[in-house]
Amino acid sequence: MATRSVTVDQSTQRSVLATWTGLLNGDDGAPFEGGDWGDRTVQITGTFGVGGSISLEGSNDGTNYVVLTDPQGNAITKTAAGIEAVIELPRYIRPRVTAGDGSTSLTCTLYMVRR
Repeated sequence: MATRSVTVDQSTQRSVLATWTGLLNGDDGAPFEGGDWGDRTVQITGTFGVGGSISLEGSNDGTNYVVLTDPQGNAITKTAAGIEAVIELPRYIRPRVTAGDGSTSLTCTLYMVRR
């Protein structure tokens, strides 16, 4: 279990891409502070392995995290590759791998656009 660093690409002033790679079973991502970025879409790719699952979490205090939701009100927890819009606008966002096996290795990319 490790906290994986986030890579941030801000190639334009209107958008940013935060990426966490090599997320293994039990890992979380270093929190990204992105209050300036109102519109958000998360994409999950990689090898889920047996029972692999990853959630996108948010926090306003950097300590207490909860799973974020998509526009339909569903928790953003994936067991297969996918892409979702993110409704909430917390101060901090991170991915957390909640299950998997020795082959689980995921990438989480969070694309954000300034409102």
